[in-house]
Amino acid sequence: MALGVPSSSPAVVIKEVDASASINTAATTIGASVGNFRWGPMDTPVTVANETELAETFGTPDDTHSVDFHTAAYYLKYADNLKMVRVQGDDHRNAYDSDANAGASDTLIKNADDWEAGQAGHDSDKHTFIARWAGTAGNTLKIEVCPADANDSAFDGWAYKANFDAAPGTSSYASDRNATRDEVHVAVIDVNGEFATRGTVLEKFQFVSVGKGAKNTDGSTNYILDVINNGSEYVWMAGFGDASKFDAQAGDAIDSGVDYSRNTITSITLKNGRDVAAPTVGNYQGAFDELEDEVTVDADVVFVPSMSTSTDAKTLVNDVVATAKDRKDIIVAASPSRASIVGVNSAATMNSNVITEAAGYTYSNYLVADNNFLKVYDKYNDKYIQIPACSSTAGIMTATATNAAPWVSPAGGRRGNYLGITSVAYSPTKAQRDALYKVGINPVANIPGQGVILYGDKTHITRQSAFSRINVRRLFTTLEKAIGEFAKQSLFELNDEFTRAEFVNNVEPLLREVQGRRGITDFRVVCDETNNTASVVDRNEFVASIFIKPARSINFITLNFVATRSGATFEEVVGT
Repeated sequence: MALGVPSSSPAVVIKEVDASASINTAATTIGASVGNFRWGPMDTPVTVANETELAETFGTPDDTHSVDFHTAAYYLKYADNLKMVRVQGDDHRNAYDSDANAGASDTLIKNADDWEAGQAGHDSDKHTFIARWAGTAGNTLKIEVCPADANDSAFDGWAYKANFDAAPGTSSYASDRNATRDEVHVAVIDVNGEFATRGTVLEKFQFVSVGKGAKNTDGSTNYILDVINNGSEYVWMAGFGDASKFDAQAGDAIDSGVDYSRNTITSITLKNGRDVAAPTVGNYQGAFDELEDEVTVDADVVFVPSMSTSTDAKTLVNDVVATAKDRKDIIVAASPSRASIVGVNSAATMNSNVITEAAGYTYSNYLVADNNFLKVYDKYNDKYIQIPACSSTAGIMTATATNAAPWVSPAGGRRGNYLGITSVAYSPTKAQRDALYKVGINPVANIPGQGVILYGDKTHITRQSAFSRINVRRLFTTLEKAIGEFAKQSLFELNDEFTRAEFVNNVEPLLREVQGRRGITDFRVVCDETNNTASVVDRNEFVASIFIKPARSINFITLNFVATRSGATFEEVVGT
């Protein structure tokens, strides 16, 4: 049919126009950070919902990795959506099979994409199995492969026979091609008890085929490399090594007449995995680089792990704040360096250290700085440790957004409680709190009758501004994100009265809703010919101006108690 001519004869023509566009107001606050962990992928954000998932993904912590682990875990006491990036140290390496080629170098596999890019090289080095992720934890892994043979002698004498249903044999795929005994069983064992009890079979793969391209009856892959590389949580399989480990034709497409039988168990122990006890500040910056792109990494609150020195802390905090200013959709929570707090005996010295260090932070309304460390119990290593308060501060902001609204202040006794802690490194006095608050640092203090709470809601700017408060910054971040996403629907539309009215008619209900929920006191949306002039339209631009009067939190309360003489009336005293 020609455009604009639906029919040349009488007919019913149905057209459909979608005029139901609206702004998504569902607020799901997502946290993000980085950490030095003993296991897990690197250079890629991984979402975890609770401490159990954190431990499953990045390993339970030893002494070296305990602080960063618990820093993340304490955010998860308030929230259930955290994107974590494991920090890559310069010396991190994966454990690998001990009898690979003598010339095979130590290897680092950062994530699944890294594996895909380098698998061929690992195979050419005659690697068979490589620990899934870098770290000494991989040195605990042993892989045993039980082949098929005519008398099942290998299987019958195998120490891990009880973990499998029956002996390996000939797959239906091989049988259809007149080949025999292509199946093997694979057991991944924890030798030293890094992941479970010593000697535990961590995972098993049974009746997998060594023939390339082998399929199950349902069409899914049964080829050992595919099954392990797609399904294992502990190892990658690069190839088959030399003939001492697998049949010489293992890894080739199954051919007629081939018998893959062997009667010896292949046992491969992994070695040379390496950790990094103290990654550099540059390593942490590299991990935070993975959170820079607002398009691919959705986040709202970012917390900065603790650094050992004040210099490193300022470097890292300022780097993350620069990212926040570029993204314009996240707020950063930071605590002082360990050197400023941990091991310092005087509260006055701690307070002075915090103020001096924070003076080196970038002044920005995208930064929320606090003053403290939290004493918490490390159940994995049976000891008490000190962790930065900032992850809990970020968690409090997230919980406030979830339970109230992003534009509600997270501070105070109603919402600002620090959960699951033993104590704080120090509780600042009134005078010390005044000194902190004056320079944009929010005190974390033990307030009698209220417990340990966030006792301030400032962003890290010292000039007078509406954006000097967390609730206002979060209000604008939330609105900018929601309205900005909706505005994408106006791209490539015609810049006329209809499009502008559609935009206004969607934005105003959102602002009225926020006003009804006490986030703003008044607003106005201007999107008409006054700001979309002929020259603006001719440049293919679209302009909307949104004026907002944000609600302000109470920081200072004055209570006036006045004693009057008995004969006076209150109208005389008050003046009305």
